Amino acid sequence: MVKLEEVPDEELLAPQPGPLKDDEDEWDTDSDSVLSDPDDSDSPLDETLLDRLAALKDIVPPTYRKQLSQAASTGYTWGSRAVGLGGSALWVLNTSALLLGVPWALAFSEEQQVQEMEREMRMQQNAQGLLTQGAPAGAAPAL
Repeated sequence: MVKLEEVPDEELLAPQPGPLKDDEDEWDTDSDSVLSDPDDSDSPLDETLLDRLAALKDIVPPTYRKQLSQAASTGYTWGSRAVGLGGSALWVLNTSALLLGVPWALAFSEEQQVQEMEREMRMQQNAQGLLTQGAPAGAAPAL
């Protein structure tokens, strides 16, 4: 069996450096300080992304902000026009394909059916010709 023995930590029991008892008046933490107000809602945990982006307004110079705004506006305009033109082009292509493709597909399938029927008729005629060639001249074909 294992026996555990607690070893006291000497560093934990040693006195810690800090202000002396005489200097307590200088370290008054009960005063209303602007820097250490616990009720202040500007803590980093309460800050939203929108608040952070709004704070960037103070960092970026006005001329650069204007250039960024104009570039974003131009990009948005070009993008929206490109999407609009792309949608129109796709509509034209799809409509054309339907108006031209569907009738062509129907005509093509009908042509295939006609060719298949012609081939079957030729095969039947060839088979009929083989039967009549092998029979005597005066005999009637059997039904």
